[in-house]
Amino acid sequence: KKWGIHMPLYLGPSGSNAFNPDSSKDWLLSSTTGVTFSDIAHAEPLDTIAMVPAAGWVQILFAAGIFELTGWKRQWNDKNPIPGNYGYDPLGFTKREGGFDSPEITKLRMMEIKNGRVAMMAMAGWLSNESIPGAFPVWHP
Repeated sequence: KKWGIHMPLYLGPSGSNAFNPDSSKDWLLSSTTGVTFSDIAHAEPLDTIAMVPAAGWVQILFAAGIFELTGWKRQWNDKNPIPGNYGYDPLGFTKREGGFDSPEITKLRMMEIKNGRVAMMAMAGWLSNESIPGAFPVWHP
């Protein structure tokens, strides 16, 4: 049985009581400012950006930079001809007949691109509505 890459999600914020907003034990996001994960969970979405200390944003950017540099190395220094193919395929999608260029994989790649575009539009609408109340022209309670 393959665990897949989603297994750590079961241990994360929604899969355990550790980061539940109504948890009896508050976990500190920052010990210097006293901000807890419960504070973040109960705040307005755009207000949470200001609640994270500068050192937290540096850590997030550093971690994202490591992932980006790893991808850049595998793409350009290792001369990988297919963008986004870093050799990590735990579910064996590219081991099928036709490999990465099979019609099924091509269809799945196009579906992923389209879903990403829809997600970007949804985020743009959500941020517009949060920044300018009433900017999203759909009624909601």
